[in-house]
Amino acid sequence: MKLYDYLPSGNGFKVRLLLSWLGQAYEYQEVDIQVGETHTPEFLALNPSGQIPLLVLDDGRPLAESNAILFYLALGSAYLPGDAFAQAEVLRWMFFEQYKHEPAIAVARFIEIYAPQRKKELPALMKRGYFALDVMEQHLKSNAYFVGDSLTIADISLYGYTHVAEQGGFDLKPYKAIKNWLKRVNSHPNYIKITKTPD
Repeated sequence: MKLYDYLPSGNGFKVRLLLSWLGQAYEYQEVDIQVGETHTPEFLALNPSGQIPLLVLDDGRPLAESNAILFYLALGSAYLPGDAFAQAEVLRWMFFEQYKHEPAIAVARFIEIYAPQRKKELPALMKRGYFALDVMEQHLKSNAYFVGDSLTIADISLYGYTHVAEQGGFDLKPYKAIKNWLKRVNSHPNYIKITKTPD
C-alpha cells in the first residue's frame, strides 16, 4: 500500500497511527499541501477532492477520507468491534469527530500555525471546539475509551487533533478525563508521534 500524506496533518496522523498499531508495512509519500501538491493533475486523478490522506491499495484502488481509511484498515482487527451496535457507536464518534470536532479544533490549529491573517475566525472556532471537548470530557468521566473497554478507531479518530489542540489555542488543563485518556492512547506499545516520518 502507498499512503499519500502531509506529516503535520492530524487526519494523516490517524492513518499512520493505526498502521503502526497494526504493524502494517506501507510506502509513505509526503505531499506538501502548502505548495499545492494535492492539486496536480496526477494527484487529482487519484483523489478529485485534492486532499490527504489518500491510501492506494495493493491492487491500485485509491481510498480517501481519513475515517473511511481507518474503517477499512481496522476490519477484522481488535480496533473495530465485531458487534453491530458497537460498530455503529464507533461510527457515531467518528462522525462526531468530522462534524463537530475537527472543523473547529483542526481549523483553529491551522490558523495559528499557517494563516494568522484569519485570526478573526478564532472566537467562533474556540466556542465550537470547547463544546466538542466538553462532550468528550463528559463521556470519558465514566468511560476509559469511546467505545467498549479497549482502544478502537473511534479513539484514534478523536486523538488525531485532540492531542495537538493546544497548538490551536485550546486549554486542556481543565479536562482531566481527556488528559487521562490521551495518556492511555499514547501508552500503546506501537505509538508514534505525529512528527515522526514513517520509515
